Amino acid sequence: MTRNTENVKRETVLVTSGTGKTGRRVVERLAARGVPVRAGSRSGEVRFDWADEASWAPALRGVDAAYVAYYPDLAAPGAPEAMAAFGRIAVENGVHRLVLLSGRGEPQAVVAEEKLRGAAGGATLTVVRSAFFAQNFSEGALLDGVFGGEVVFPAGLTAEPFVDADDLADVVVAALTEEGHGGLVHELTGPRLLTFDEVASELTRAVGREVRYAPVTESQYASALAEFGMPGAEAGFLAELFAMLLDGHNASTTDGVERVLGRAPKDFGTFAREAAEDGAWTVA
Repeated sequence: MTRNTENVKRETVLVTSGTGKTGRRVVERLAARGVPVRAGSRSGEVRFDWADEASWAPALRGVDAAYVAYYPDLAAPGAPEAMAAFGRIAVENGVHRLVLLSGRGEPQAVVAEEKLRGAAGGATLTVVRSAFFAQNFSEGALLDGVFGGEVVFPAGLTAEPFVDADDLADVVVAALTEEGHGGLVHELTGPRLLTFDEVASELTRAVGREVRYAPVTESQYASALAEFGMPGAEAGFLAELFAMLLDGHNASTTDGVERVLGRAPKDFGTFAREAAEDGAWTVA
């Protein structure tokens, strides 16, 4: 699929989790295109809180399309029920186009996808299933590890096709504003597979100081998260999710970014070099 930018729609778009890693990028791109956009967040001007269903309808009122980025994860307990409720409320408020962020290779996320599809029968749905974000190392959970020189994660020797969050945001904006995406599933990856050891080498080159990968087991990672103050149930869920995603079944690339955008996805090495130049890992 190639991009059609001649007839970009100017319909009002709600971006849920509008200050998050992907949400803020989508907001910026929509605004740059002149698309009326609402950045929904727990404490922003447009209040939207996934934990407070009462906040959904006011944020959706008068909206034509929505980017659905569920927190904490579409595979989390309670996500299917939340998707069913959100879909119903969105359609009741006249929303006719939905773009859902999902996880690549997450069976439980597919359950939530189907709940949204069933509840939002009056709207078109595009699902964007994403590989691990490269930006997890520059503005996410793994940032402190890069600063400390040791990235701890339950990935073993498994390779992952890390995708750039900017590429994903471009795909989401295309699905929100251009025709031809309704009913499709876009599966997004970067252009090559890297193990976490190889990622550490890329980061070492970009940062200018050694970054090493320290593999741990699922239970060790859950314990580490709990030591940092994360509730035990959430820590266990995340550790189990990461271990499942990195068991090898996602160790392949797709052409999803190129099919939608007409260009190759950004390589992890390019991401790391650009992030370093922008000061992502500069020690104050």
